[in-house]
Amino acid sequence: MNYYNADTIIYHNGEFVKAAETKMDLYSQSLHYGYSVFEGIRSYKTIDGETKIFKAQEHFERLKISAESINLPYTFNTNELIEATYKVLQQNNLGDAYIRPVVYAPANMSFAPNTESFLFIQAWEMAPFLGDKLLRVMTSSYQRPNPKSVKIHAKAAGHYVNSILASQEAKSKGYDEALLLDMNEHTAEGPGANLFFEKDGILYTPEAGHILAGITRATVIELCNQLNIPLQIGVYNIDQLKAADAAFYCGTAAEVIGWESIDDTVFPINWKDTQSAKIQQAYKNLVVEN
Repeated sequence: MNYYNADTIIYHNGEFVKAAETKMDLYSQSLHYGYSVFEGIRSYKTIDGETKIFKAQEHFERLKISAESINLPYTFNTNELIEATYKVLQQNNLGDAYIRPVVYAPANMSFAPNTESFLFIQAWEMAPFLGDKLLRVMTSSYQRPNPKSVKIHAKAAGHYVNSILASQEAKSKGYDEALLLDMNEHTAEGPGANLFFEKDGILYTPEAGHILAGITRATVIELCNQLNIPLQIGVYNIDQLKAADAAFYCGTAAEVIGWESIDDTVFPINWKDTQSAKIQQAYKNLVVEN
C-alpha cells in the first residue's frame, strides 16, 4: 500500500511539509526503543457533504495522556492539533481518511528522560483495517502484557510488537485475526481492537485493566445505552466466548466488524439477526452524521 506520494503533505513540528522530504534523527530514542505514542483517528465525509474528524477531541486528549503516562514531554495544544489535522486533510484533498499523529523522542541512546519531544500528523485513505467480511479468529499463544510491566492504557508504539506477533501468528495459520488473553487467561482484546460478544441478546465486554479501553469501545457502550441493548462489563473466559451467539471487534481502524468463528467454533446466530449487527449499523450511521 502506498501511504504517500511526492505531493503528500504532513504536519511536522508546527509546519506543513512534504512527506517525501521530511527527516527524522536516526538516533531517536523512539526508533531504537519504541519510545513514542500515537493515535489512530478517522475522518468521514458526512451526509451534509462536510469532512469531519470523528471524536477528535477525545483522540488528541488521549494522545496527551499517553505521552505523559510514559514521561514523554508534551507541550502541544489540542485545539491547535485539531486545526492542523483539518488542514492536512484539506491540503491532501482527503474526506474519508485515516489520521495518524505521533509524538516521538529526540536523539537519545540512553534511558535518560527527555526534555523535548516532536510531533507529526499524517493522513491517508484506508479501508476498514480488518476488511468487511466476518472474521475467523484464533486464540493467540501470545498474552497481553502484565499491567504492572507497562502503562497498559497508553497507546505506546512499543506495545504493538505484541500485537504484530499475535496477528502474524494467526494469519500464518489461516485465520483472519488473533484474540489475546490476559495473564490470567481471561479474554482481553485483539491486536488493535476491543472485543464484544453477545449471548441471549446481552452484550459483554472485558473490563479495563488488561486492555487499551478504546474510544470506539466507549462509543459502542454509548450506542448500547441509546438502543437499550443490555451490556455487562466484566471478566470473561474463553469458554464463555465460545458459547456466545455472536462476537465482534471494534476500533477506529477496524470500525465494527463481526466474527464468524473463534478457534473454529462457529457462532450459531446469523450475524444480521444479532444485536451486534444493530451496533454495527448504528456506528456506520453515527460516523457520517456526526
